[in-house]
Amino acid sequence: MALSVPGYSPSFKRPPETLRLRRKRGRSLGAASPTEERPEPATRRAALTAGLPLRPFPAAGRGGGGPAASRRNPFARLDNRPRAAAEPPSVPSRGQQEAPGPFLDSNQENDLLWEEKIPERTAVTELPQTPHVSFSESDIPSSESTELPVDWSIKTRLLFASSQPFTWADHLKAQEEAQGVIQHCRATEVTLPQSIQDPKLSTELRCAFQQSLIYWLHPALSWLPLFPRIGADRKMAGKTNPWSNDETLQHILMSDWCVSFTSLYNLLKTKLCPYFYVCTYQFTILFRAAGLAGDDVITALMSPTTRGIREAMKNEGIEFSLPLIKESGHEKRKESGTSLEHGEEQAVSDEDEEESFSWLEEMGVQDKIKKPDVLSIKLRKEIHEVQMDHRPESVVLVKGTNTFTLLNFLINCKSLIATSGPQAGLPPTLLSPIAFRGATMQMLKARSVNVKTQAPSGYRDQFSLEITGPVMPHSLHSMTMLLRSSQSGSFSAGLYTHEPTAVFNICPPKDKVLDKEAVHEELANCGLHPKTLDHLSQTPILGKSSLRHVAMSDYIYNWRS
Repeated sequence: MALSVPGYSPSFKRPPETLRLRRKRGRSLGAASPTEERPEPATRRAALTAGLPLRPFPAAGRGGGGPAASRRNPFARLDNRPRAAAEPPSVPSRGQQEAPGPFLDSNQENDLLWEEKIPERTAVTELPQTPHVSFSESDIPSSESTELPVDWSIKTRLLFASSQPFTWADHLKAQEEAQGVIQHCRATEVTLPQSIQDPKLSTELRCAFQQSLIYWLHPALSWLPLFPRIGADRKMAGKTNPWSNDETLQHILMSDWCVSFTSLYNLLKTKLCPYFYVCTYQFTILFRAAGLAGDDVITALMSPTTRGIREAMKNEGIEFSLPLIKESGHEKRKESGTSLEHGEEQAVSDEDEEESFSWLEEMGVQDKIKKPDVLSIKLRKEIHEVQMDHRPESVVLVKGTNTFTLLNFLINCKSLIATSGPQAGLPPTLLSPIAFRGATMQMLKARSVNVKTQAPSGYRDQFSLEITGPVMPHSLHSMTMLLRSSQSGSFSAGLYTHEPTAVFNICPPKDKVLDKEAVHEELANCGLHPKTLDHLSQTPILGKSSLRHVAMSDYIYNWRS
């Protein structure tokens, strides 16, 4: 065999010779039986058995010397026929027939794939779970309403789509841009009509759009992306950071940050600022003024947390709770941050241990079973606490005067700033809807695009508007109010969430129901539109999830989370 092949060597094979042999073998087999039918693959036989309509299988060849038939694309769907216009869709809709297009997140994509692959007549008792891991809960069914639920998460990207153009959002004139900035700084209330006939000629609409794009940031370093901070080391790698090895410069940056942080908290306390975010490289904190989200006191939500940061907060006397953890009485007293004396804590521990093993005495087998010692019980509890670290369940809620203690704790906390890596020595990012001391005015980036999409009757124009940047709750509500008027109550939007902030939509138990009129009077000077303020005063209902897709038709919202 070795002698019949030119260039053959017992020690190695040459790739060109191997490929040539395979080609000759394939041609010889095709020439030997040009009219013989190829056996159907196992996947094709299984599809035919399941009743799926398939395209005819290609012939084996076109005569003796003809070229081999083209192979079927292995990545194509088995049922790849063009869908007829009158044929009902095979995927049942949830709430309404939505065209996901480019707005699907990973959860929705997985859902559609499962629904497409499994025929309706196949009895399915249980679906295997997708490997996608996310902070959000499972999809909440679509709901119809004239208003959206409040969403306290930070969005990194908004993608609006409509059958009407967004040309009014492009190329603002210098006067319109200046007027929008003045309207933002003076908190001017702008009320638009329900429908605008020619949005491109509406100066009021364009100025209001400019007003809704403004936010305030500290620190401001134009060559560094300062949001998001969690998982941003790759984006910051290779960037210039002269403060990483300069302790004097680090001290100056931290001193300015403390002044800005204190200024924001004072504005929040006097109800001149509705809310703000503190974004560190490990966690994010949302501070909300009294009256928002149904709370009558200042609240602070921190997520994600670790056992170390929670222990440090307890040592500083900060009382907090874990809203997503159902605890026993002893664990609740322990995690709430209240300071118990050592004797009282030991007495509670002994009492819990006696209650845990009282049933052994009733059965008379207390001497035959070895009881775990106190150290083992303590280690077991510590393992349970560590397991929820960096997860949504580790979210911490601080209320009332404890938020001021949290402020001092964060200012003096050494672990607030990274000591190594691209973010070393860089203070946390402060995001606010209003101006504060040391803040820099920033603009969300807006871009409109016109694309052609396939329709049953051919191609149609699809207009889109993309907003990128840290989109805070007030900006999202302002955008939807503008598009409600400019697009005649018909548009859809894909919302991309900064996942660690999705858990800010939880709703802890409320002590009492607040009077909305009193809340509006107290927060009248916070710099938000009255309708936006009313929106943010609602009690959150999304839980650990956040808005993913929003569609408006005839001025009625349909949303998914």
